[in-house]
Amino acid sequence: MNSNFSLEEKIGQMILTGFHGKHVDENSLIVKDILIYHLGNLWITDKDDLINSNVRNIESPKQLKKLTTDLQNFSKNKLFIAIDAEGGKVIRLKEEYGFPKTFSAKFLGDKNDLSLTKENSILIAQTLKEAGININFAPVVDLNINKDLNVIGKKERSFSDNPEIVFQHAKEFILAHKEKNIATCIKHFPGHGSAISDTHDGFVDSTKYWNEKELIPYKLLIEENLADAIMISHVYNKHLDEQYPSSLSKRIINDLLREKLSFNGLIFTDDLDMKAINDNYSLEKSLELAINAGVDIIIKSNIKNPVPDLVEKMIKAIKKLIEKNIITERRIDESFERIILLKKKLGLINSQ
Repeated sequence: MNSNFSLEEKIGQMILTGFHGKHVDENSLIVKDILIYHLGNLWITDKDDLINSNVRNIESPKQLKKLTTDLQNFSKNKLFIAIDAEGGKVIRLKEEYGFPKTFSAKFLGDKNDLSLTKENSILIAQTLKEAGININFAPVVDLNINKDLNVIGKKERSFSDNPEIVFQHAKEFILAHKEKNIATCIKHFPGHGSAISDTHDGFVDSTKYWNEKELIPYKLLIEENLADAIMISHVYNKHLDEQYPSSLSKRIINDLLREKLSFNGLIFTDDLDMKAINDNYSLEKSLELAINAGVDIIIKSNIKNPVPDLVEKMIKAIKKLIEKNIITERRIDESFERIILLKKKLGLINSQ
């Protein structure tokens, strides 16, 4: 399978980006990225108060289904089409666009009724399936330790501060998505729920506040083979890595997540356009560090201040790092194989 893909195609499978617009045709910039640069993954979003963006891809169920169908038809190799559909306040498929109402993780965790969580999760997964979306950046398995944290606690994105409750409800969420053949991506490793600020806004140091129990939901889900993918936060914790934030840290991604917790699935960065990374690292340096740390898919949303040729720049930067032997082709192949394995499991690529 590997030999059927060029280096550019393999790199294209490692990039996930967003785009502006509710419709596409052969002249759309994002279609050019798919056709020319072999972009393998897309992020669908709506107006987003976290990044102060009013641009959206979503107008109605019918429009969204046509959009995702058209995008897949332009791609030689089927795309991961991803979305944030956690439920409650953080769901891109909102009632105002004609999608069903859903409950937040906090509401479900407070009720602590697993049958209700299952019902809500099946509704979300079915909605995604009908929309042509095949991977959900959810559930959040952060512990609700800092209940005043705007990005997690106040947005009701965490099931509980109790890791066992988080695990049980996340399990129901994931199983419901598996029933509908939708992949899930748990987040934000190694835990964002104890932080005192938001990585959208800048550098976040959780060294004083992070607790090892924040790893428990990940450990339990990995042990039960329920984690298709894991998203790495940009939070810095000098007890885990004195130099780099989580998303750029080999000690956190490779040593802790891959080796200590035995995770073999896909690893996504959180959005590298967040200020925690964008304000402190160049595009080239963030790509180098993330890939060498063990990340499989780099998320660069390209929504707030869009760069028209971002995908081209990312691919050229990665190729240059390979030419300089800063990143090895073996490292690219490792990620490519994990990506293709999950795409095969979802039926996006025929098994050979």
